[in-house]
Amino acid sequence: MSEPADPAAGGLSIIIPASNEAAWIGRCLSALAASDPAPHGPVQVIVVANGCTDDTAARAKAAAGAIRARGWSFMVLERTEGGKPAALDAGDGAAAHGNRLYLDADVTVSAALLAQVAAALDPGTARFVGATPRISPARSAVTRAYARFWAQVPFNRSAAPGYGLFALTAAGRARWGDWPRIISDDTFARLQFAPAERVQVPAAYDWPLPEGLGPLIRVRARQNRGVAQIARLFPALMAQEAKPRAALAPMILRAPFGFMVYALVALAVRLGAGGGGGWARGR
Repeated sequence: MSEPADPAAGGLSIIIPASNEAAWIGRCLSALAASDPAPHGPVQVIVVANGCTDDTAARAKAAAGAIRARGWSFMVLERTEGGKPAALDAGDGAAAHGNRLYLDADVTVSAALLAQVAAALDPGTARFVGATPRISPARSAVTRAYARFWAQVPFNRSAAPGYGLFALTAAGRARWGDWPRIISDDTFARLQFAPAERVQVPAAYDWPLPEGLGPLIRVRARQNRGVAQIARLFPALMAQEAKPRAALAPMILRAPFGFMVYALVALAVRLGAGGGGGWARGR
């Protein structure tokens, strides 16, 4: 991992790992380019196209003009190897600024998000900054129902849950070196910070859930494996979780069909469906 030349000088490096994200990367970059107001200080956007067998890299390069028109620097790194942690390391190695925003390629940021996140990255502090997740409208009735209940679970009511998007100050990113080769990089990063060090800004971003029952089960199984892996490899981090409590009955009353789908997915995962190691795509 490279260090910025002068972390106190400000600036923001945005790192976007993208493996076969041709359907999403253009929308992701267009939303970034439409950010208003822009963050103070220089901005760098790095797309890491890792292990792609589609035209993710070409579509990312097509967005270069809109990004550079904002006065921001832009690069696309193409890697033949897959693996998100290695892509994050490559992005960190090319980053010019100590403050980092890590963004999934299927996320669409709202116009105000970049400026709010950049303002919350207080220099000299170790801070984890998230924004307000908003589940993208789903085509599948099953996914829509699941989303209504899932949005209520305690994790989603905690400050800066971090899935799909999170930012770190230079001092925060200095808490570890290379990204460990694990499933859940966002959980690992978030748990490096005490709850008081996590900040959530009000600006929203759109994040898609998997479409349909089978993909929901596969991704839920991967999420469970990711948390279990961190608990096994980094047990001390789990003390930083601090999920709020939530009463189950009101959640069920607000989304009864959603609860049934959520419970079905959880039961299927418990019974071994969606198994297999490593990463699983929900689309």
